[in-house]
Amino acid sequence: MRFATYTAAGETFYGAVTEAGMIALSPLFPEWSTLRDVIAAQGLFSLEGAAQGMAVTHRDFTYQIPVPNPEKILCVGVNFPDRNAEYKDGTAQPKHMSLFPRFARSFTGAESPLVRPPENHTLDYEGEVAIVIGKGGRRIKPEDAYEHIAALTLCNEGTIRDWVRHAKFNVTQGKNWDNSGAIGPWLVPFTDAAQLDDARIVTRVNGEVRQDDVLSRMMFPIREEIAYISTFTTLVPGDVIITGTPTGAGARFDPPKYLVPGDVVEVEVEGIGILRNTVADEFDGGPA
Repeated sequence: MRFATYTAAGETFYGAVTEAGMIALSPLFPEWSTLRDVIAAQGLFSLEGAAQGMAVTHRDFTYQIPVPNPEKILCVGVNFPDRNAEYKDGTAQPKHMSLFPRFARSFTGAESPLVRPPENHTLDYEGEVAIVIGKGGRRIKPEDAYEHIAALTLCNEGTIRDWVRHAKFNVTQGKNWDNSGAIGPWLVPFTDAAQLDDARIVTRVNGEVRQDDVLSRMMFPIREEIAYISTFTTLVPGDVIITGTPTGAGARFDPPKYLVPGDVVEVEVEGIGILRNTVADEFDGGPA
């Protein structure tokens, strides 16, 4: 079963996703304000049980990012061999993974536009799998890491490329423009290692495949990501780790293929779903 955060008639809910629409579950669990609270209470299976036999409550709705208030969103950069080679700097696989933070405000939900700001038009896409931490911990061992995952979702880690080059040691300002990326459309409970180990990720722009790879080729597998990150910071329920994008981002074409208004970007992983977003200019269809 899939679970989403959404708005309908000006009110925010979380609930179960069906082909016919949403089943609002948040009114049944007032002790859990958001899906972050559900995850912290290990309550996803309680939601699944409650949804059985219930009728759809909302057919007209807008997706929000699934965990609306995570304490941390951490992104792993340059995590596929071909992606490392794209930089053409002659470097071998790095010893340690690259990390940077993103703010929840920099993401929108599925089916909403990614926003291209007026200050710069180098909006790029990066299709990725995102994991949501269910059981917190510090100094988690790689062999235990999967026990700490509650759910999976998808991410388009939209980036303003020119702004990641504004400084020598960080990319944060290019990665955090409001509504420049997307997470969603929903959470899929994590129950089997094969959901990650055998996963293939594909990113399409206007139907054209731009990225296509398998997570097993990651230079830093997800088990290692959880172990490494939890060495220096305590992971808590609801934290999101965005695990890395394959080769094929728009900046790496010659000439670059940046996103423009009207584009449709899809990130797909079998077993999780499709994260679909359009592109709009700020002040011209996109939120300010």
